[in-house]
Amino acid sequence: MLSQDQLMREWWVQVGLLAVPLLVAYLHIPPPQLSPALHSWKSSGKFFTYKGLRIFYQDSVGVVGSPEIVVLLRGFPTSSYDWYKIWEGLTLRFHRVIALDFLGFGFSDKPRPHHYSIFKQASINRRVNLLSHDYGDIVAQELLYRFKQNGSGIFPETHRPLLLQKLLKDGGKLSPILTRLMNFFVFPRGLTPVFGRYTRPSESELWDMWAGIRNNDGNLVIDSLLQYINQRKKFRRRYVGPLASVTIPIHFIYGPLDPVNPYPEFLELYRKTLPRSTVSILDDHISHYPQLEDPMGFLNAYMGFINSF
Repeated sequence: MLSQDQLMREWWVQVGLLAVPLLVAYLHIPPPQLSPALHSWKSSGKFFTYKGLRIFYQDSVGVVGSPEIVVLLRGFPTSSYDWYKIWEGLTLRFHRVIALDFLGFGFSDKPRPHHYSIFKQASINRRVNLLSHDYGDIVAQELLYRFKQNGSGIFPETHRPLLLQKLLKDGGKLSPILTRLMNFFVFPRGLTPVFGRYTRPSESELWDMWAGIRNNDGNLVIDSLLQYINQRKKFRRRYVGPLASVTIPIHFIYGPLDPVNPYPEFLELYRKTLPRSTVSILDDHISHYPQLEDPMGFLNAYMGFINSF
């Protein structure tokens, strides 16, 4: 007859024999299939090569005869598909509407290991009308810095990263484990808190976001991409300085429920730092993703700015 200790050891062996194949199967779950809408977005897009890496972009021809181009820079952790709700509206105003997936995002290449930096992301872009969001704001700020030299949140001190972002960017050896354990059921719990209570994405929209992240094993580079938070703090003077002194028109569209850039602390600092910038404040229930939560309000605010000069 087996002793209690022997029975416990045998039980743990059986648990281990069952857990190992389940863990292996979990770690090799294929990325979700693209929805028809997301597949259409990808198939209608194009790729260009930057230093041997493929960068995905959308480029639509809009108003004939207009000389203006707008480039859309999107936020962490999703893809250029974030702009789909206002895409058609922009094509009615601009000759060309361009959006790209930064390196490590969406359908672009996601090399690993790789040193992802704001400097490299900005080098991929060109200077035209810029419409940016979240992570894209920092890339836009780098472009403003280069513009001034040549003739996401915006302020690191008011930025409020989510708990999972903190763990991934500072987790050290724990970060690769966390990225491998991420799944769709964890993803919404990390993302939906930055949406307004009444404007949260549907399950199908969340699946589209997750499919973009999982494409090319993008979940495995999230911890590397999040180093932009540390880079922004390190180079605060480089990014914030040009905002205060640049002479080109700047407009800020703000969802006052945004927990990443909390009201009123963020808005007070923004207006103090950029007194010449104009601001549109959307409805009280709009949060961090205004282009998805209130696409018409966002589009009207942007068009009002563009048409003012």
